[in-house]
Amino acid sequence: MTAKILDGEALAQRIRGMVAGEVANLRSRGVVPGLGTILVGDDPPSSRYVAMKHADCGEVGIESVHEHLPASVTQEQLLEVIYRFNLDPRVHAYLIQLPLPKGLDEEEALLAVDPAKDVDGLHPVNLGMLVMGKPRVLPCTPAGILELLTANGIDLNGKHLVIVGRGLTIGRPLALLAALKRPGCNAAVTVVHTGVRDMEEYLRSADVIVAAAGQGGLVKPGMVKPGAVVVGAGTSWEGRRLVSDVDEEVSEVAGWITPRIGGVGPMTRAMLLRNALEAAKRTVK
Repeated sequence: MTAKILDGEALAQRIRGMVAGEVANLRSRGVVPGLGTILVGDDPPSSRYVAMKHADCGEVGIESVHEHLPASVTQEQLLEVIYRFNLDPRVHAYLIQLPLPKGLDEEEALLAVDPAKDVDGLHPVNLGMLVMGKPRVLPCTPAGILELLTANGIDLNGKHLVIVGRGLTIGRPLALLAALKRPGCNAAVTVVHTGVRDMEEYLRSADVIVAAAGQGGLVKPGMVKPGAVVVGAGTSWEGRRLVSDVDEEVSEVAGWITPRIGGVGPMTRAMLLRNALEAAKRTVK
């Protein structure tokens, strides 16, 4: 068996096209959607990621508002920028690029973000609304994963979804979202992690696996039920090579699989644009 590919890049391109159309409509009505980013320090991966986000904004017509602070910035100076973004009418949604340099309090910084402008959907207010089953801002990567599955005709309704990883950005919010009684969801969700004994037993029972542990090659072919859907959402570096949490040989067992490059990553960025667009639309009277 050779798995079918869950092409995130192709779907993300279509979503960017739809976002561009809605952005043009808003602009014609005098509303220019704005996405803000706050980058502290010069971490190369963070700098590249922020640059990609601004390139995406340029493609769809969203205005970019960027603040680049030195690694030596104080907590008070960082909070001043956050409060300024909260009040800036040009910024409809924004993010603080993580990780922050040592010595800065990430939790305090994230809590200072206006929940209505939280483009990542990870502010406690927005996560609380997700827990209540009334999400306003969906976390980008979980939303992108579900969008990718739905677009390929994969419905989680009644399926057993096993998520490897319990992190704040993917594992925990995806478990909440996938269990909701809403189109494309309503799954039986199991969350495991690298500290769980006999993790393979859980994985072999899964109809759908989402690996989000950040441990290269963690999911092996023998752990996957033939025909299962396998999504590699976690990545890590081996030298200069980006590797997925899913071993490449899993493609010989799975029914559907994300590619090492061009799977979940492009979808996360597309959902970021969509969240920024939705934040701008909420300001229209």
